[in-house]
Amino acid sequence: MDQQERNFVNPRKIAVIGCGYVGAACAFTLMQSGMFSEMVLIDRDQDRAEGEAMDISHGIPFTTPSKIYAGDYSDIGDAGIVAVTAGANQKPDETRLDLVHKNVKIFQTIIPQIRDSGFGGILLIVSNPVDILTYVAQRISGFTENRVIGSGTVLDTARLKYAVSQHLTVDSKSVHAFIVGEHGDSEIAAWSGANVSGIPLNDFCELRGHYKHSENTARIAEEVKNSAYEIIERKKATYFGIAMSVRRICQVILHDEKSILPISSMMYGEYGISDVALSMPAILGKNGVETKVPIPLSTQELAKLKESASMLRDILDDVGM
Repeated sequence: MDQQERNFVNPRKIAVIGCGYVGAACAFTLMQSGMFSEMVLIDRDQDRAEGEAMDISHGIPFTTPSKIYAGDYSDIGDAGIVAVTAGANQKPDETRLDLVHKNVKIFQTIIPQIRDSGFGGILLIVSNPVDILTYVAQRISGFTENRVIGSGTVLDTARLKYAVSQHLTVDSKSVHAFIVGEHGDSEIAAWSGANVSGIPLNDFCELRGHYKHSENTARIAEEVKNSAYEIIERKKATYFGIAMSVRRICQVILHDEKSILPISSMMYGEYGISDVALSMPAILGKNGVETKVPIPLSTQELAKLKESASMLRDILDDVGM
């Protein structure tokens, strides 16, 4: 049972906490989706939240009517989803994990206020490092584990599908593959189960005239892993890709799609990994995580996954979690 009494949930109400680049992009993308009839924006800079709410609201005549406003934690108790994007920005010379100590402290302020509001919906963590902060959010909130998820490697997986589609000159929606593990430097491209419309990836590559499988997959995986750093180097921040990922996650929850997404959630024995939040494929619906989906991993991929989990566990130990 959750530690706090849960309020009635309005599934068409969402709160976005943090109105920086990522939060504002998420709010804008969600407004355009027409999925939500009410959206509350929260930021420690109230003027910033009010400005973003005003700016986004001016586009309502072009989409579905909705109520968008700046508020505070007393406004989120009945929200169906709370998306947390607040946190320190990743600098060009920082890894995602360099952010951990700063952002854990921020979460120690934010999460108790969400919990104490009586919030009864799905808590979606977007802030980085997302796997660490998903674990921290669950532990601090006391919410049942199915209700606390991270955006995980949903964006990384989209980047992988795009990169493979460009390599093969094929529709990215026909590419089926996952990035798993940490959303960050130790992420793993799970090539073992990758396919294009049911055809094993290597077979499809040969169909398109590509035969250097190890060389090409290594290059693509490296490009995907480094893409965020390249974007940050060029434009100082990444926000459009993650905003579209958040929209997709919210769509799956709101419509109870039972879709399989590589979200970050708690691990208890899967692949021999426990007591850490990790990004792995899971069935997602209106109540959050329903079940993990086992995917084939090679011996090497499994070893890398366990290394990724061990590294995250060491970081959690370092911050006292």
